[in-house]
Amino acid sequence: MSTTENIPPPHLGALQFRRALREDLDAIVTLLADDVLGNRREDATLPARPCYVQAFEAIDRDPNQFLTVVSRGDEVVGCLQLSFIPGLSRQGLWRGQIESVRIAASERGAGTGHALFEWAIGQCRERGCGLVQLTTDKTRSDAQRFYQSLGFTATHDGMKLELAP
Repeated sequence: MSTTENIPPPHLGALQFRRALREDLDAIVTLLADDVLGNRREDATLPARPCYVQAFEAIDRDPNQFLTVVSRGDEVVGCLQLSFIPGLSRQGLWRGQIESVRIAASERGAGTGHALFEWAIGQCRERGCGLVQLTTDKTRSDAQRFYQSLGFTATHDGMKLELAP
């Protein structure tokens, strides 16, 4: 490991957090595909395929969804989807669900992910959520350590059932 790998990249300008726009979709799909799991399950063909456009439009219409991008200047350097979920359990507690977290390779280790999570957790508080939850692939040990450093604890085992299209 070279000594430069731990040095944050030089940046001009501060991070900006905002709702994703349709014109951000290609950058988001590129981020989703740029990791070990994403490169197997995402299609990074640009412009974004119609399936991504339709999903973006559905998310954008739903008031309980917030597809977020973090940018530095004009460059999208991260994203996540924040879902606000009402529930009956825990006396009607609202939950914030964080999914599809990606940080550009050039930003990893620079605090961008930490800042994005602080922002997202703040959004959950503003919406009255009493709990923030996420799932992470069991093979992503680095991601698990990162989430634990933010205070997340592995309290449940998640299960999924993939349905054929």
